[in-house]
Amino acid sequence: MTAAIETIHTDRPGIPFTRLLKVELRKMFDTRAGRWLMISIAITAVVAAASVIAFAPDSAITYGAFSQAFGIPLNILLPVVAILLVTGEWSQRSGLVTFTLVPHRASVIWAKAIAAIVVGTVAVTLAFAIGALGNLVGAAINGVDPVWDVELVQYFTIGLTFLLALLLGFALGALFRSTAAAIVGYFVYGFVVPTIFGVLAAFQEWFRDLQPWVDFNFAQIPLFEGNPSGEEWAHLGTSGLIWFVLPLTAGVLLIMRSEVK
Repeated sequence: MTAAIETIHTDRPGIPFTRLLKVELRKMFDTRAGRWLMISIAITAVVAAASVIAFAPDSAITYGAFSQAFGIPLNILLPVVAILLVTGEWSQRSGLVTFTLVPHRASVIWAKAIAAIVVGTVAVTLAFAIGALGNLVGAAINGVDPVWDVELVQYFTIGLTFLLALLLGFALGALFRSTAAAIVGYFVYGFVVPTIFGVLAAFQEWFRDLQPWVDFNFAQIPLFEGNPSGEEWAHLGTSGLIWFVLPLTAGVLLIMRSEVK
C-alpha cells in the first residue's frame, strides 16, 4: 500500500518591491529617533543659513557660503540616517520578522538602499532651497545684490558628495550591523583618517601623489568645484573602491549569510 502524497500549490503572489520600498520609507519616520533625525536635518540647514546672515560680512553673503554652511551638518546627519535604516533590523531584533516575511534578503537590502537615496535626495534638495532663500534674505537685510556663485553642474557634484556620504553610512551599517559601531566607524573615516593622511602627505613625499588614489575624502574635493577632470574621476573611483565598494560588498554578503536571531 502506498501513501499518496499531495503537493499543495498556491498561486499567492510574493510581496511586491514597491510595497517593500514603502515600508522602508515609513520605517525612517516611524521611530522617535528617526523622525527627529529627519527634522534635525531641516533645522540645521535653517540654523546654518541664519548663522551666515547674522555673522558673515557683506562680501561673504553668497550662495556658495550658504552651501558650505550646511555641508558639514549634512555630511554628519545623512550617513546616520542610512546607518539607522540598515542596523534597525539587528539592533531592534526585528530581523527575524522581516526576513521571515521576505525570505529574499536581497530585495530588502535594495529597498533600504533606494529608500535611503530617496530621502537623501529630498534632504539635499531641501537644504539647497533653504540656502537659496537664505541668500535672498541675507542680501536683502544687508542691502546687497544676491550673488549666485554656484554653477548648475556644481549642484549635481556637490549633491553627489552628500549622497556618497549617505551611501558610505549605508555600507558601514551593513558591514557592522550595529548602530554604535557603524557611527563610530563613520566618524573615524570622516575625521581621523583624513588627519592621518594629511600628515602623511605633508611629511612624506612618496604619499603626496598617492593620496588622491587612496583617500576618498580628498578625492571628493574637486566635486565641490565642479567639472572634475578625467584623472580626478579616476581618483574618486579608485579610492571609492577601497572605502565604499569593498565594505558595502562585505556588508551585503554578511547580511545575506548571517543567522538572524
